[in-house]
Amino acid sequence: MRFKVVLEPSEEGGYTVYVPSLPGCISEGETVEEALRNIREAIELYLEPVEDELIPLLTEAAVVQEIEL
Repeated sequence: MRFKVVLEPSEEGGYTVYVPSLPGCISEGETVEEALRNIREAIELYLEPVEDELIPLLTEAAVVQEIEL
């Protein structure tokens, strides 16, 4: 499953990353690598309760990177 994620520098330092197609699925990290690792875990936890249901994915224009689970 692929999700588009948006990675932004955080005002406090580090990075904030979120998944536009999964409202409320947000994470952060001190480095880009850590933020991406953390958002993978956040996506897995977000999807856990509905793992067998179909989730409609929205397309977003501000794509920074795609990650695969």
